[in-house]
Amino acid sequence: MVTRADILILGLTAGVVGSLVGGLMLGIGLGLVVQNVHIGWLLVLPAAPVAGLLGYALARKLANRLPDPQ
Repeated sequence: MVTRADILILGLTAGVVGSLVGGLMLGIGLGLVVQNVHIGWLLVLPAAPVAGLLGYALARKLANRLPDPQ
């Protein structure tokens, strides 16, 4: 059974991992774009969706632990 602590940990983990990965992609991508390396846009544009997908993956993992409703 999923407890409130599991949901809290999920939220904290998704927030931390998402902000680290998204922020890293954004920072490196913008650094490249500022230096006229346009391939940096390939890091900047998907930064937020990638961060959100990590949280979604963690939520799916937690949802798989729920018992089947019968």
